[in-house]
Amino acid sequence: MAKRILVLDDNPDILDIVHETLTYEQFEVKSTSKSESVIPLVEEFIPNLIILDYRVAGLNGGELCKQIKSTPRFKNIPVIIFSAYINHNDELFAYGCDAIINKPFNLTELVEKVNSLLGDSSLLI
Repeated sequence: MAKRILVLDDNPDILDIVHETLTYEQFEVKSTSKSESVIPLVEEFIPNLIILDYRVAGLNGGELCKQIKSTPRFKNIPVIIFSAYINHNDELFAYGCDAIINKPFNLTELVEKVNSLLGDSSLLI
């Protein structure tokens, strides 16, 4: 069964390329551009990994990450935060994310980071 990945980014071009890249890599991907859709999608889709853009309207990716990580049922789901703010990694890690990918990013880096976080994890949700 394919691993499931949920992606949030309010830039439609980034959302499309990430969705297509991860689908090509044999992941089942759900994408959204709206931060308010993330928690309901996590509950419905039960992803194996979540990718959140930090800077989005509504709750930012960091606050969403903190919500996900504070929910016992979802706390072990790895979360990657996309950020264009390259000098703020410490602040971003404080939200509880497992990895940060700085924008602009290389698709190879994205796939490698996703695979490393999912590689040996058989998540018990």
